[in-house]
Amino acid sequence: MIPVSSLSERFGRTRVMIVSSVASALIGLLVPLCSTFGMLAAVRTLQGLALAGVPAVAMAYLADEVHREHLGGAMGRYVAGTGIGGVLGRLVPGVVTDVAGWRWALGVTALVALAFTAAFWLLLPPSRFFRPSRVDYRPLLGHLRDPGLRRLYLIALVAMAGFVTVYNFMTYRLLDAPFHLPQAVVSLIAVMNVAGSAASARAGTLADRTGRRRVLSGALLLAAAGLALTLPSSLPLVAVGLLVFTVGFFATHSVASGWVGLRASGARAQASALYLFAYYLGSSVGGTAGGVAYEHGRWDGTGAYVLLLLAAGLAAALTMAPVLNGRLVGKVRRE
Repeated sequence: MIPVSSLSERFGRTRVMIVSSVASALIGLLVPLCSTFGMLAAVRTLQGLALAGVPAVAMAYLADEVHREHLGGAMGRYVAGTGIGGVLGRLVPGVVTDVAGWRWALGVTALVALAFTAAFWLLLPPSRFFRPSRVDYRPLLGHLRDPGLRRLYLIALVAMAGFVTVYNFMTYRLLDAPFHLPQAVVSLIAVMNVAGSAASARAGTLADRTGRRRVLSGALLLAAAGLALTLPSSLPLVAVGLLVFTVGFFATHSVASGWVGLRASGARAQASALYLFAYYLGSSVGGTAGGVAYEHGRWDGTGAYVLLLLAAGLAAALTMAPVLNGRLVGKVRRE
C-alpha cells in the first residue's frame, strides 16, 4: 500500500483507485479456476497486490475532497462500507458453498465484486482539489516524526490486533465447552459487523461535533467494556459483549482513520498508507500473538491480552489533543 499510495500523489487518486479495483476484480475471476493450492495462493497474492491501491488512496481522496467539518462523518461511512463488505464476503460464499461448492462460491463472490467495481467506476466523482506532485518517499519520514500520527498508528495496530484476536478465537470458545454451538451458528458472528458499520458512521459524525479525542477515548473504553462482558461463561453476556466490543472497535477505527487525514499536512495518501500498514500489521502479528494467549490462558488469558492492547490504545488517545504539528502545546484545541 505504501508505494502504490505514493503513485497516487503523481497520477491522481481516482485513476489509481479505478485501475486497482478493476484489476483486483478481474483477477478474482481466476480464483475459482485454480486447480492446486499453489495456484490459489499465487492468484490471491496477485489480487492482494492489485487491491492495495484502494484503501489508503480512498482515505486520502476523502481527506482531499470533503470539508474538514464533515470528514469524520464521511470517513465513518467509508469504514461502514468496509464492514458491510466484510459481512458480504463471508455470507455470499458461505451460502453458495452449501448449494454448489467452493468454486461456484468464489466465482459468485468475484462477480458481485466486479458489479460493485463497475458501480464505483461510474459513480466516483472526479477529484476537484487534488494537485499532482512528483513521487517522493521523503514525506513518509515526516509522518513518522509526527507524534500525533505515531499515536494514531499505534491505535490502529493495537485495536486491529485485539479485534482479530477476539473474532478468531471466540469461534473456538463457542465451539468448545460449555457452549458447544454448531459451526453454522458460530459462523454468523460476522453479522455483528453490521452493527459496527452503523456505529462507525455515527462515531465519525459525533467526532466532528464533539471532538475526536473524546469520541476516540470513549470508543476504546466501550470496546474494553464489551470485552469484559464476554469473560463469564454466559451465552447472553457473551453475545451482548461481542456486540458492544464490535461497536467500540469500528468507532475507534472510524475516528482514528479520519484523524490521520486531518493531521497530515501533505502526502495524505502516504499518511493513510502508514496507518493501514500498522492496521494490518496488528492483524497479522497481533492476531497471531492472540493465539498464544488463547493456547496458554484460554479465554481469560485472551481477554487479558486484548485489554492490555486496548489500554495502550487508550493511553495514546488521551495524549493526542495536546500534540499539534509535532509540538506539545499548553492549551488543548479540539481537532
